[in-house]
Order: sequence, then structure tokens, then C-alpha cells
Amino acid sequence: MLKILRRIVQEVSSVNSAKEALQIIVERVRSAIETQACSVFLLDRDNQRFILMATEGLRNEAVGKINVSINEGLVGLVGRREEPINLSDAPKHPDFLYHPEIGEERYRAFIGAPIIHQRQLIGVIVVQQEQQRRYDEAEEAFIVTIAAQLGGVLANVNLADLLTDPTDLRPLTITGGAVLIGIPGSQGVAIGNAVVVYPLADLDAVPDKIQNDIDQEIEFFNSALAAASEDIYALSERLVNILPPEEHALFDVYLKMLDSNSLGAEVISIIKTGQWAQGALRRVINQHIKQLEEVDDPYLRERAVDFKDLGRRVLSHLQAGRPAIPDYPEQTILVGDEITASALAEVPEGKLVGVVSAEGSHNSHVAIIARAMGVSTVMGISGLPVSQLEDKELIVDGYSGHVYVSPSDVIRKKFISLAKEDRELDENLAELRDLPAETVDGQQIKLMINTGLIADAGNALSVGAQGVGLYRTEVPFIIRDRFPSEEEQRVIYRQLLKAFAPRPVVMRTLDVGGDKALPYFSFEEDNPFLGWRGLRLTLDHPEVFLVQIRAMLRASVGLDNLKIMLPMVTHVSEFCDAKRLIERAYNEVLEEGEDVTMPPLGVMIEVPSAVYEIKRLAKRADFISVGSNDLAQYILAVDRNNSRVASLYDALYPAILHALIQVVEGAHGEGKMVSICGEMASDPMAAILLLAIGFDTLSMSSTSLLRIKWVIRMFSYAQAKALLEESLTLESASAIRQLIAHAMEKAGLGGLIRAGRY
Repeated sequence: MLKILRRIVQEVSSVNSAKEALQIIVERVRSAIETQACSVFLLDRDNQRFILMATEGLRNEAVGKINVSINEGLVGLVGRREEPINLSDAPKHPDFLYHPEIGEERYRAFIGAPIIHQRQLIGVIVVQQEQQRRYDEAEEAFIVTIAAQLGGVLANVNLADLLTDPTDLRPLTITGGAVLIGIPGSQGVAIGNAVVVYPLADLDAVPDKIQNDIDQEIEFFNSALAAASEDIYALSERLVNILPPEEHALFDVYLKMLDSNSLGAEVISIIKTGQWAQGALRRVINQHIKQLEEVDDPYLRERAVDFKDLGRRVLSHLQAGRPAIPDYPEQTILVGDEITASALAEVPEGKLVGVVSAEGSHNSHVAIIARAMGVSTVMGISGLPVSQLEDKELIVDGYSGHVYVSPSDVIRKKFISLAKEDRELDENLAELRDLPAETVDGQQIKLMINTGLIADAGNALSVGAQGVGLYRTEVPFIIRDRFPSEEEQRVIYRQLLKAFAPRPVVMRTLDVGGDKALPYFSFEEDNPFLGWRGLRLTLDHPEVFLVQIRAMLRASVGLDNLKIMLPMVTHVSEFCDAKRLIERAYNEVLEEGEDVTMPPLGVMIEVPSAVYEIKRLAKRADFISVGSNDLAQYILAVDRNNSRVASLYDALYPAILHALIQVVEGAHGEGKMVSICGEMASDPMAAILLLAIGFDTLSMSSTSLLRIKWVIRMFSYAQAKALLEESLTLESASAIRQLIAHAMEKAGLGGLIRAGRY
């Protein structure tokens, strides 16, 4: 069964049409378990009815027409119970509902399994047979597994498109007006054109693209084909005296496959239809793989691997021969299975307005960078049809997590108006620049910024930031191909310290590992977020740590606005070890004649153990700062980069609030100031509660600062305390968000949590 399942998954993943995928599923499942009928019903959520969308064994003319309420029939029962139902004689079940239009009167055996994606019911898959029998455990497990695979495939299917013509199998997944649903990554509204970003030499990631200059495209392909043939020939020559003749003959097979009259001719025929070479290659290779994986001969099935290898080789040469820089439109929206920070950086300044990603969540690294850039972002769109989105007009609603594909004039006009309201709101908020972050009853809180770039200094000062609450020192490390020297670091740090003087600048020591890797210092770990990262790594490499500390100290001479913060501290001994190294570096710099002042040394609270050790840490540290991104991740045991569990990640869970209260009370009890520099500080809903908890400083992206200041100035401290007390009586993050959202709407702050000011 496992081999059959793999083949079905491979076949389904190679098509772009939800209709075609459904038809493949019902045909293959019926054949795999040797039954007589297999059907898929999808849930029309608005009307709460299941619609027959694909069948093999029932009447095809009923597809798209027959529908049943979620409250009736065996299909409805499977949906309501959200578990499989296996019956030997279905017509005798009290919930059985007879539909003469679909021709199921002869079937007795029945098994139905719910299709669920991220806790949301998508539909039901049903298998039936005339013989009165109960499907065995292996068959039931197979159906349940297929249903689980279908969840991701159908998560963003537009039922209206599927119902346009139930027998039409053309790719209708993202026709005009389709809405893709993901997770809000960065607030705002963006309207622009999609530029697809895909991994190099990854055939499955290559999108379709229309190419006007067919002759040039054929020339590109022939050059790539010749280069790939040269690669294979060179490998063949190198191994001729090493491999036995029968094994070495495989290279001759490869060369014949790459011949312009074989694989090449097939690709060129597709290029002549207007498809670009990369898309044509993907289609041909995937078709051969599909055919080979369906045959019974194990030797021939193994040749599918050869086709994959050859396809990647040709693709790598095609991509190498292409201009490195895409043609970015004025309003660029980057789209991809997984968008990287470097992909964001490659877009010319002023052109990037939106990001749409199949992977990631609200607090993944790229979403954080996008918020810092003020770019509307939607993450975690399961089944994102990347290959179909190139050049299409998109609307990205970073408030709701919705992406509109080729929107209608009505939708476009609506969002143009909402985007205008967003811009007007930001323009009006500029008036708050020089006003204090003070509640209506006089409670003040400091607002600082998080940054990793010197270029952010101008933006930060223009919005009235009171300093830098977090400078991510890993950025200068990540953008190089080696560790930066002490002098290189000193120059960078000096620029930042000088730009903000006399305002304080909190510099976090090198924090890599987890989702932040150095290209020249990579290592593999089974669980990187629980592995070698942050202070753990730099304490193991004092030669790196000491150079960085010396650079920081030398950069602060005459300015004295430096603060040093240690990331990923899990227990007191780590802090003490780091402090000894910092004191050593300080004494070295003094001995070299530098007039340097010992800066305050702080601890970043990011792991549960540090919450429980807060009093001991606060006794030794000069200040405390909470990294809410990782703290929430570790308390909730949710990988914040994993779109499958992103819905479970929310920093407003009561457990997180209680942890924050414990940190603030513990630090204040030792007379130490406490800040929060995670993304929670940028969340308007969370800001009210953080104020009430007692944080002295909130540190955030410069694009969020004035919005957070507006929130604070519209509430009293007493109101904030009352909202915190009520929040702590609630049992879920969603209930807390509803409470705060209602309070914000009442205060006229609705424009901070949804598109449009009014």
C-alpha cells in the first residue's frame, strides 16, 4: 500500500488543477483497494452542504449537482464526527440518505473519511462496494491516509471555480477572483504584480511562463543541453577505469537520453507553443517520471531517478545562462514556496510592496524582516499554486491573511480605498513623533526600535525612537563570506552608536543557529532550535566572542551609550561565564590605552528556565530584556517557522502572559529595568497588556513605533490594568484578542488591526 500511496501522491503533486487531482485520487483509490466506487465530496462552508466533486463508480452527470446538508446522510455524519465510518451494510444505518440521481442503490459496503486541513473540515472521501462486508484495517488506514494528503491539496480550492464546468479538467485553481488564505505576516495592504522566486535547480518549483522570443528560448535550451551532455561525458571519462563495463554503460544511456532527437525534441516542441525552456523541461521530465513510476518492472521504476538527475543538470545550466536579476515591476509582490531574506534584499529599493509565501508564519524570520521594511505579507498558504502566479495581479491583505488573485474591479477599488486610508493613517501619526508615549492618566513607557541595519537609523529617529532596544549584530556576519574582523565590526558599531548618541543602544551578542545560519559556519542538527545557538555557541568559541566584545567596547569610546545583551541564556552559570570573558576583553582594551567605560550588561529572557531563574539573573545583570518570539515558541512548544502549527503560535496565550508577569515582578524586585524586544511589542493588541504588566520599555520595528504610541496615548493605565485582569480570566489567546479588539474599536483604533481606518 505504501508504494501505491507514494505513486498517487507523486501523480497528484505533478498537476496544477484541483479537478484533475480529484479525478486521479478517485480513480487510483478505487483501483488500489479493488472496490467499485470512490467519490469525493467538498464542503460548501457558506451553505454548510457537501457537494459531490469527483467520482469513479457513481454517475458522472451528478458531479457538481448533488449536494447534501452537513446534518444529513452518512457523508454528513462523517463530517460532523470528523472521524472515519466503516459500515458493512450502509442502507441499514439510520443516517443513510438515498439519492437515486447518483446510482448508489446497489452498494452496501461503505467507508467514509473526513478531509481536514489545520483543524478545518474540507470534505469527505467515500469508498463503496456491492458486496456486504466491512473494509479491513489496512484498507481503512489507506483511505484515512489519502484523506490526510487531500487536505493540503484542497485547502485553497475555490469551489465556485470547480463548479463552473464539472467535467472540465483545465487548470482552474487560480482563475480571476480566487482568494488564497494564509497567516497574516506583516500588516498593510499591497496591490501589485507577482514575481515568483523559486529555488535553483528545483524542477518542481519552476513556474510556467510565456516567452515571446521562441527562437532565443530554443537556443538557451540547446546550450544548456550541450553543457549537461559535456558534464556527463566528463564524468564518464573520469570513471571509465573505475566502474565495471556494465555499470559504466549507464553514462551512455544518459547521453542518449540527452540527445537533441530524444529529450531535447520533446522539450523544444513545448517551447514552440510559447512556454519558456525551464517550464517546458519541467513538464517533459515530470511526464517521464510519472510514466516510469507506474510500471511494474522495478528496474524501469528506478530509471525515474535518472530522469530527475538529468532534469536538474539541464535546469542548472538553463538558470546559469539566465540574467541573474528578474524584471521587477514598480509594485513587486514576491511569491514562493519559501521566501528568503536575500530574496527580499534583491528587489530594487522602493519596488517591493508585498510578500506571499507557502511556508512560514507570523513570527518567522522573513515575516519579521518584512514588518521592519513595512511590506505587507501573508505566510503559510498551504498548496500555494506558485507556478501559476507569475506576473498575475495580486492584492495582499496583511491584516486578514488573504491574497486576491486577478481581482475584479469591485475588489480592486475597495482595496485601493483601504490602502489610501492606511497611508493617510500613517501620515496623521507623524504628528505624534515628538510627543511622549504616555497614557491619558500620565503613565509613561519608553519606545525603542529593533534593527540590524545602520540604514534604519534615519527611519528610527524620524519616528521619535528613544534609542535602540535590540541591535541584531548577526546581520554583518550573515552578509559576509567569513567572520568580520574586529576593525570591520568596530566601524559598523561606531556608526550606529554615533547615530543614536546620547540615546542608548542595546547590542545583542552574536545570535546564530536555529533559523539563522552563517554561510561559512554551517552545521547540521536534528533539532536546531534546541541545539547549538546563541550564547551556547559563542561561549564555545571565545575567539569569536572576545573579538566582537572588543569591537563593541572600542566603538563606544567617548559616546558611552552602549549596552551589551546576552541571548539564549538558560542558567546563571552561562551569564557568569560570559561576564568573565567581557571583563577580560574590557581589561585588554584598557591596557591598550582606550578610554572605555564598562557598559551595562543585560540578559535576554527567551527560554522557560530563565523565567524561573529571573531573580538570580536579575541580581547579577544590569537590565533584563524579554525576547518574546522564542519565549512563546519554547513555552508553547511550537516551531514559529512551521506553517502547519502556526495557528497554535500566539503570544497572547494566558501561559505567556503569566510568564511575562513573573519576569517583570522578579526583575523589578531586584531594582532592574525590564524591556521587551520581541515581535509582541509591535502588536497593537499586545502593547496594551505589556503596559499593564509593567514593562519599562517596548522595542519594535521603526514602522510600528508610531502606531504603538497612538495605542498608548488613547488608553489610561487604569483601563489597561482592567483589560489585563479580565484577560487573565480567559482561557484562550483568541478570546483575549476578541476582548482587546473590542476595546480598540471602541477607542477608535480599529485601523490598527484591520485594513482601512474607518
